[in-house]
Amino acid sequence: MDDHPAPQMLLRVAHLPQRKPHDFDLIPDKEMCRDIARMLDLTDLRKLRFTGRIEAEGTSDWGLEARLGATVVQPCVVTLAPVSTRIDTTVTRHFVTDWSEPAEAEEVEMPEDVSTERLEDTIDLFQVMTEALALALPDYPRGPGATLEQSTYAAEGVTPLRDEDTKPFAGLAALKKKLQDPDG
Repeated sequence: MDDHPAPQMLLRVAHLPQRKPHDFDLIPDKEMCRDIARMLDLTDLRKLRFTGRIEAEGTSDWGLEARLGATVVQPCVVTLAPVSTRIDTTVTRHFVTDWSEPAEAEEVEMPEDVSTERLEDTIDLFQVMTEALALALPDYPRGPGATLEQSTYAAEGVTPLRDEDTKPFAGLAALKKKLQDPDG
């Protein structure tokens, strides 16, 4: 895929109208949908639409409000059969000029507001659209009726290890029972 999005997807902030909103309506073609599907490791991306507006917030910041609609196909985590999912979500971003990166430390807390970004010379609608789509995808898509059955494997004469056996307090419960009833 081309590293540079189509011109209508890359907006120069200096050219955006300060006094009125800038509306956009992006509907990628089939080839771009295939490229996005490959990039996000999807089986298929059947439909994608990103529509909204960008408007000035104060004298130097910008806000984006949009709707993302998509139909994606992913493999079921249990059966690997294709699972189709409809995504309809609201996307909000705030592009601010006084953005400061957190100081480099061993531990950094995740900010509550993840919709705020540094304002650059351009606003890349393709990047915002694909990031929002990636965040909206189901992490573990399951087909209808797909269940993961428990399987146990062990050598002959060996008691198989079960999920319950690996729980940290299962052994303590058995020990407590044995201590309370030493004959049982």
